[in-house]
Order: sequence, then C-alpha cells, then structure tokens
Amino acid sequence: MSVGLCIRVEAKPDRVADVEATLREVVEIVRAEAKAVVWFALRLGPTSFAIYDAFTNEADPQAHLDANGPALRAAGAELFVADPEVRYVDVVASLMP
Repeated sequence: MSVGLCIRVEAKPDRVADVEATLREVVEIVRAEAKAVVWFALRLGPTSFAIYDAFTNEADPQAHLDANGPALRAAGAELFVADPEVRYVDVVASLMP
C-alpha cells in the first residue's frame, strides 16, 4: 500500500440509518472492483462517517473515484448535508494480517 483515499461525509440527521446501510452495500462493489487493498467504512460520530481505502499504485485511487464517484455524489444529494470531502493520502506505515 502506498496511497489512499479518505472520504468524509456528514449524514442528514434523518438519514443516518440509510448512510450506514449504503456503506454496508458499497463494500461488495469495492470488492468486485478489486482495486483497493483495504477498505473501511467508519462512523466518526452521531452523523459523521468516513471511508478509508488504500491502493498499491498511484493510478488506482483515481480509477476508483472515476468508477464510483458519480454514484457517491448522486447518493449524497439525498443522504448528506454537503458534498463528500475527498482527500488523497500517502500511507506512511501499515499493519496488515
């Protein structure tokens, strides 16, 4: 792993359960895509969530966003209070089983 994405979203208060359900479904899409080495959906607070995924090369994060970004933005209009905040990150160290 060398590069990753950290995507933060803030759920509309009445849509928190829908955001959780959507994140549980998305993991299968990411698995089938086979670009991410690791993928996590995290709950940071009552209405705050994040997705973290890591990749082995610099091209895969952009390909992942190109493939999944439109669906995330479409869901966002219904589920989130604002557009998802997408940040590219460098993986400095990792511990994997």
